[in-house]
Amino acid sequence: MINRRTFFAGATTALALAAAGCATSTATTPSASPSGAATLATPTIGLTYIPNVQFSPFYVAEADGKFTAAGVKPTLRHHGASEGLFTALAAGEEQFVIAGGDEVLQARSSDLELVAVSAYYRSYPVVIIVPADSGITTLAGLKGRKVGVPGKYGESWFGLQVALQTAGLTPADVTIQEIGYTQQAALTTKKVDAIVGFSNNDAVQFAQAGFATRSLPLAEGVVPLVGICLITTATYAAENPAAVKAVAAGMLAGISAVVADPDHAMTVSATYVPGISAAAAQASAKATLTATIPLWTGSDGTVDGHLDAAQWTEMADFMAAKGLTAARVDPTPAFSNTYLG
Repeated sequence: MINRRTFFAGATTALALAAAGCATSTATTPSASPSGAATLATPTIGLTYIPNVQFSPFYVAEADGKFTAAGVKPTLRHHGASEGLFTALAAGEEQFVIAGGDEVLQARSSDLELVAVSAYYRSYPVVIIVPADSGITTLAGLKGRKVGVPGKYGESWFGLQVALQTAGLTPADVTIQEIGYTQQAALTTKKVDAIVGFSNNDAVQFAQAGFATRSLPLAEGVVPLVGICLITTATYAAENPAAVKAVAAGMLAGISAVVADPDHAMTVSATYVPGISAAAAQASAKATLTATIPLWTGSDGTVDGHLDAAQWTEMADFMAAKGLTAARVDPTPAFSNTYLG
């Protein structure tokens, strides 16, 4: 999916987050206007990559008035190329961000009190991608091979751990190469035998470039990781419950609108994503949107933001066992369905 930026943590960040939680609440809480009518809360939502059709639910929710109908008027903010995933949230420049549930647990292990308040993706988007003519036909076939990953952080890294466990392998059984965001070049030039990528991003890019690939799922069932969610801080959620409910409702309304009318989503996205109207860019964006819709919906095609407690528990166990968190993180305060209708 969305390229994940380097995870940052540490004592200074925790302090900044605590300060941000206090500072931002009053700025975004609805207040009364001189006429006595309540003004809408104006939180900032962090979108963790350059403008892209993968964020079309937010574009549609803003452009079609779904956020204001829900009772909020947010600002959409795309992250910079070298910006940390939770940097702006910690600094009080954002009140919400889109990030993986697994990234939330890792942040909480560094004392960042984040909470997921709605699902954005209903399934985990990471896959193992190999050339279509590769002899690697199962995850077990990765043994002894070179596997490219952007870095040892974020969803790609977490997803690789799941794939290796599924295959009965350990990191020592493969050669892991950190390739940054050069997956396409690394695989096509045979620098690596497989890459860890996103089903609605990397796999689509290969297809658009005319390079045939095959995607291998990470697990033989439900992946023990939680995908992209709507994230805020525990302080902001406690002090601004109406705003949190409104942002979640507006986002889910945007997802439903995109799923129901992808062509409209493309039209709206053209005003947010530079260059998307060009023929080649439009074809790529439409392919990305088509590949993303299954991630937004359940197996029955419905949109639902509710988070599964059992899956969060399984994820906490898995991440602790694999050393992805220093110790097991209690998942209970890391997510909430309280703010969903």
